[in-house]
Amino acid sequence: MTIELIDKPGSPDVIPRPDHIITRANINEAALKVLYRLKAAGYQAFLVGGGVRDLLLGREPKDFDVATDAHPEEVNELFSNSRLIGRRFKLVHVRFGREIIEVATFRGTHDDANADQGHIEDGMILRDNVYGTLEEDAWRRDFTINSLYYDIRDFSVVDYTGGVADLEKGLLRVIGDPAQRYQEDPVRMLRAVRFAAKLGFRIHADSEVPITALGDRLEAVPPARLFDEILKLFMSGYAVETFELLRHYDLFRFLFEMTDDALSREEHDFPHLLVAKGLANTDDRIAEGKPVTPAFLFAVLLWEPVRERALELQAEGVSEIQSLQIASEAVISAQVKRVALPKRFSLQTREIWVMQARLKRRNGKRAERLFEQARFRAAYDFLLLRSETGEDELLPLAEWWTDYQEVNPDNRANMAKSAPLGGVKKKRRRRRKKPSQGNAE
Repeated sequence: MTIELIDKPGSPDVIPRPDHIITRANINEAALKVLYRLKAAGYQAFLVGGGVRDLLLGREPKDFDVATDAHPEEVNELFSNSRLIGRRFKLVHVRFGREIIEVATFRGTHDDANADQGHIEDGMILRDNVYGTLEEDAWRRDFTINSLYYDIRDFSVVDYTGGVADLEKGLLRVIGDPAQRYQEDPVRMLRAVRFAAKLGFRIHADSEVPITALGDRLEAVPPARLFDEILKLFMSGYAVETFELLRHYDLFRFLFEMTDDALSREEHDFPHLLVAKGLANTDDRIAEGKPVTPAFLFAVLLWEPVRERALELQAEGVSEIQSLQIASEAVISAQVKRVALPKRFSLQTREIWVMQARLKRRNGKRAERLFEQARFRAAYDFLLLRSETGEDELLPLAEWWTDYQEVNPDNRANMAKSAPLGGVKKKRRRRRKKPSQGNAE
């Protein structure tokens, strides 16, 4: 198959201010301050990447990044409210209250002359502090639509790679040889999926072909970095589309292997339905401006392997609560080897799972004690999700807890009095018969 590579034309297309829709009124004030200060100090300064892309699409950017010919140390010296970050890619974060503007120096190409600043192993870039020109930086970026620059000097848009044309076509295209670029940084495959889902774009045929063949390269990515990518993939408002694309390109299994295995051999529909509906609920909460947490996200994505293991343990005579505790520990321990989950979230995720058994035991004072626990609402939402997707005929239990929250406190006590004990019934212990006195010698 012939790969259609984008040739370097040598000179960019420059779209003057009257011919595009970007205005300074739509650019973050903090980003403008950074751009103007760099310009005043004699440096080149451009708004770059997703901010330019989204502005050209008429969207409101989430982040504003700046590219410059100033080296990180020079940028850091120019801004008292900045700090150097990163080892793999050295950057500068300029802070304005809660806002952070990320400033990156133009990247250059790797060769023998700058081998000490750049390091590639097995095709994967491990360190990249090789600096270059604006043109070199443009060709080093991942996708054409992210390789657009807004020039603060004359307010034009600079396009070396045909990104404007791809924006108009709704096309996501890798710059250069896609296989090589994915090998340099396997996370680019996840970024391709994320942008396709977010923008509703089609991944160019040449850019999608290598993805399924190179998915295993994700195994070389540090778990902590994959955790950050998971948050971008599933907590940005388009998690359902992202999930479907990850499975379509066979990437999901390299992130959540146990879940993917369970979904591939599901005997009923509810495992897939639970994941899909849980992600849809996350999208809805984000759209409504409500908070979302990685703890609930991971509870949804890992529930099926936890449930399966817990059922195996229960078949061996382990109680429901204890089986969930054991299964939770095992699944989390295995998962964090692939995708990290900080302890502050993993503890919450386990509580959500274990409380699924505790919510069945609601008679007497138990209901009140459960209701007052910090993780009650998340556990209830998870129970509701399970009941709505047809798991274990949980609808009556979910409806009981819904009613419990809606009635006044006096009626709650009455509800709890008449609630069933729930859980596994304990067998009565038989009293040992005393030996007959008549048999004594």
